[in-house]
Amino acid sequence: MTTLTKTEGAPPPTGSNAFLSVRDLRVQFSTEEGIVKAVDGLSFDLERGKTLGIVGESGSGKSVTNLSILGLHSPQNTTITGEILVDGQDVTDVSRKEMESLRGNKMAMIFQDALTALSPYYTVGRQIAEPFVKHTGASKKEARARAIEMLGKVGIPDPKSRVDDYPHQFSGGMRQRAMIAMSLVCNPELLIADEPTTALDVTVQAQILDLLKDLQQEFGSAIVLITHDLGVVANVADDLLVMYAGRAVERGSVREVLKSPQHPYTWGLLSSMPSLGSDVNEPLRPIPGTPPSLLNPPTGCPFHPRCEFAELVENSSRCVHERPVLAEGRASACHLTAQQKQQIFIETIQPRLG
Repeated sequence: MTTLTKTEGAPPPTGSNAFLSVRDLRVQFSTEEGIVKAVDGLSFDLERGKTLGIVGESGSGKSVTNLSILGLHSPQNTTITGEILVDGQDVTDVSRKEMESLRGNKMAMIFQDALTALSPYYTVGRQIAEPFVKHTGASKKEARARAIEMLGKVGIPDPKSRVDDYPHQFSGGMRQRAMIAMSLVCNPELLIADEPTTALDVTVQAQILDLLKDLQQEFGSAIVLITHDLGVVANVADDLLVMYAGRAVERGSVREVLKSPQHPYTWGLLSSMPSLGSDVNEPLRPIPGTPPSLLNPPTGCPFHPRCEFAELVENSSRCVHERPVLAEGRASACHLTAQQKQQIFIETIQPRLG
């Protein structure tokens, strides 16, 4: 069964304006092989009307974090500790019924694959209307009108007729728009978007991202954007959290992190992306090695087995034995000094980025 416990000594929220405040979140799954430490001591804040981008490789803990916020983990063999404050309410402390009243009403999620998230047995309009009826007590007629209104808001042409179509009758981009309409039908204050543009072509991707920005301005929602695409984050997010092996390794504004990254893992992510100014014949530079097993994560800094700069740390055994701390505000969890980080970035990383 799911175990929810408080963590003593978790750091206090950094700002009174935070609508979402996560404090020392730890999520563990019991398996036959052992305990999977999917999220290991994560803290962050998000204000109303702002977008937080969370990036990292697959398995870094991005989606697990946000499923925890929505209370969507399987109740079997899951242990969650820490605090998740939504508008001041700790959602790790609420009953299942209370969580159901919050989900879809105060907070909602746009899932990665709309084709599997939408039921093939019901019309798109019915699926959009259902949470509206549940949370507002509206009549079926009112809910249908609201579904048509939301389809129009997200740019579905001829919403009065398309409201009775089934998901398979929509294109990939239109299904994603329908998912957004469903998520926003009750005007949630917190919206979690899990890879909302995956498998969409570049043109549709840009349309979806513009739509999210426009709807955020209209509804004032706080948005958590989960992605592995730093280009998407650069266009949409206000702040950026970089995750690795279930931990946050760097945090700051999007401009700060992308213009002046401080963590070797962030350097690796940026260096592995193609740039417009680079030679088309030059191979991409992948991060060496593979992500660690969360059944038995590395001691100390989780990135040290893959870090090409660990040997530059004074007493480099610190990387193996001592876990670097991520301070509040603009920070990175790395044992390199600030001077070393700046020098490495200027002399080694910037030339790679072109």
